[in-house]
Amino acid sequence: MTQPAPAAPKDPPRRPRAWRNTLIGWSFILPNFVGFALFTLVPMVAAFALAFMEWDSYSAPEWVGLDNFQRLLGDENFRVALFNTLYYAAGHIPLTLIAALCLALVLDRKLRGVQFFRTAAFFPYITSLVAVAVVFNMLFNPTAGPVNQFLQVLGISDPPRWVASTDWVMPTVIMTSVWRDMGYYMVLFLAGLQTIPREYYEAAKVDGAGAWQRFWSITLPCLRPTTFFVLVMLTIQSFKILDLIQVMTEGGPGRSTLVLALLVYREGIREGEFGYSSAIALVLFVIVLTVTVVQFRLNERRSAT
Repeated sequence: MTQPAPAAPKDPPRRPRAWRNTLIGWSFILPNFVGFALFTLVPMVAAFALAFMEWDSYSAPEWVGLDNFQRLLGDENFRVALFNTLYYAAGHIPLTLIAALCLALVLDRKLRGVQFFRTAAFFPYITSLVAVAVVFNMLFNPTAGPVNQFLQVLGISDPPRWVASTDWVMPTVIMTSVWRDMGYYMVLFLAGLQTIPREYYEAAKVDGAGAWQRFWSITLPCLRPTTFFVLVMLTIQSFKILDLIQVMTEGGPGRSTLVLALLVYREGIREGEFGYSSAIALVLFVIVLTVTVVQFRLNERRSAT
């Protein structure tokens, strides 16, 4: 009489294993989530609530409804700051995009010492912002700066006053910001360029396509995802510009470089009007969100065609 075969060992229950994997995953993301919640999410929610209140940090918050936003409509400083923010964004976004792309195209070649030049191009981005602002203020000094001295050597007897002029100070800030930021976005474009198959260019050369045709028909279409990401990041960065302007010009001369983020800082930290400052911040958030959503919609339409 044959004996029955031994029963196959049962698999361990899957639920404890799933719980263990879940806990391991949460252990990785929990520190970052707690930091985000404490230092970003909670302040954002508090600022949203304060936008409808009046609070000076010494007394209890008082609900005022839409009074802070009605005050914005008649505030000339807000209109000036909004215009200056749009002015800065209109100059900083395309110039940085073009400069970063050109740098990436030049440094995406097998050149002697190319690693050194890539590092040198990226170095300004990790340089202290205070040092960058001080150096450029010295370079563009209207009387003793080397830029104006060089222009005078070229025969320009009355060079621009740069940071001391209400007409030239914003272009000066934009040039400084482009010089500092283009290295970072160059790295992103380099990563995008290196994902393009070289067979595309070889086939285009065989068909007789020139350098410009290859760039227009192969490089730009293949870089569309990278370009879109860079454009979104540049837009967000441009609308929330604060540190460089605060160190370099403090919003002057006059109000020629007063931007929305700097106005938020002045009204909240200096003046102690946290409700009004939060209302300005909320308007800035809505503007950035609207522009970003429009960019995503346009990108989806282009991708669908």
